[in-house]
Parts: sequence; C-alpha cells; structure tokens
Amino acid sequence: MKLSFLSLASGSSGNCYYLGTPEFGVLIDAGIGIRTIKKVLKDKAINFSKIVAVLITHDHADHIKTVGYLGEKLCIPVYSTEGVHEGIEKSRYVEETLIGSRKIIEKEVPFMIRDFKITAFEVPHDSTDNVGYHIEYENHKFTFATDVGHITDTVSKYMCLATDLIIEANYDEEMLKFGTYPAFLKERVASPTGHLSNREAAEFIATHYDPKLKNIWLCHLSRDNNHPELAYKTIDIRLFEEGIRVGKDVALVALKRTTPSDIFEFE
Repeated sequence: MKLSFLSLASGSSGNCYYLGTPEFGVLIDAGIGIRTIKKVLKDKAINFSKIVAVLITHDHADHIKTVGYLGEKLCIPVYSTEGVHEGIEKSRYVEETLIGSRKIIEKEVPFMIRDFKITAFEVPHDSTDNVGYHIEYENHKFTFATDVGHITDTVSKYMCLATDLIIEANYDEEMLKFGTYPAFLKERVASPTGHLSNREAAEFIATHYDPKLKNIWLCHLSRDNNHPELAYKTIDIRLFEEGIRVGKDVALVALKRTTPSDIFEFE
C-alpha cells in the first residue's frame, strides 16, 4: 500500500510528523496544538481517526505539548521509553497524566504497530531520555533522528539503514557563534548533548551515503541560527563534492519550522 510522510511542524517552536498508509498512521512527537494537528491533517486529506499511535522522542516541551490530550482525551496509545514517560509525567507543559494510553518500549527492541516494525534507538541529548525511531514498512526504512547532540555509533547504524532519512540540521555554526544567544546557550546548543549543525549533518550524509538512500529531510531548524536555504545548500554542496547529485541521486528537502510540508507519497 501507498506510504505517506508529512511534516506538520519542525523546529524549536514545535515538532510533529506523520507517517501512514491509507488504513492507519502514526504521529512522531506532538509538540504543537491539537487544533493545528487536526487542521493540517484535514487540509492534507488525512483522516485523523486513522491515527493509531503517537511515538515520542523525548520530554522537551516542543515535542510533547499535546501528548496528554492525544493519550488521555482521545485514547491514542503513546509509545516511548520509561525514562521519557517519567519526564512527561513531571513536565509542567503536559496537563493530563498518561495512564491508560502509556506504552513502554525499550531501546533497540523492535515492536509492531499494525504493519510498521518500529525500533527506538539511543540519541544523545540533554533531556530525561531521548530516542530516534527506525520504522520499517515493506521496502521502506524511515529513520527519524532529531535533537542529536552528536552522531554515535548507534545513531549512525540506524541512519545508515535508511531509505528515507529525517536528520536534524539545527544550526549554522557561524550564525550561532556570532548570533544573539548568551554564551551558556551557545555552549548548550553546540555541546555533545545539544543539537546537530548543518556541517555535521552534511559531513555524515556525504561520507556515509549509500544508493539505497532516496530521500533526505532536514529537520528541527533553529529560528535564530539557521534558515532552510542555508541548511539545504550546505548539504547540497557537500554531497556534490563527493559526486552525489541532489535531485538525481537523492532528493533533499529542508523542512520549515511552522509551515507544513507537502505530502510525500511512496509506492
């Protein structure tokens, strides 16, 4: 069956992605309002009632804003590690306590949601706990790697498995260095438990490219230290240096922070 991917929002103001078939779908993170989620899905002709699960990467506000409502008000199962669930329970940004909807998963232990085989994997970030997701469906292998402080062997393993990669390109190093952030925040962003820069994402993709990789989406771009054109160009130029042609060998899209993407459909 046809597979569809959509970014509803991708940035420090809120993150939410959709992956689904004509029969069911899942949300990855829920850091935007429920009205926005429902409106975007309706505008894209995706039936909200087909959402069967929410996968949460970590407990920062821009990833969990609506998780309580989705889980306890709408009875949609919420999947994440025990550590992430503990962080959600303590978060002042989530009003509802997840009880019946709380689903505990373990890192690198695959589980099934309908026809999706899903594996959570460790990602370094300064949250209570943090994971990426590798989702397999027929011949598609989607890897979601957002809020990546640095690329570990584990993160690399799952990104290298991907036919479709959602990878963080949070900041441009020069923009961060000379920008308005206070010193402590600059250090936090650039730290091994902070975020991934355009250069780091570009270097990884260029040096680990495999022809099976068909699509790259750059996610979680900073409002103050990046912009989509710059992120795109940084990756494009670095790939070209390795003889990899964007638009021919691989598709590349820089996701916008608050504007939904197009729907990407795959047979």
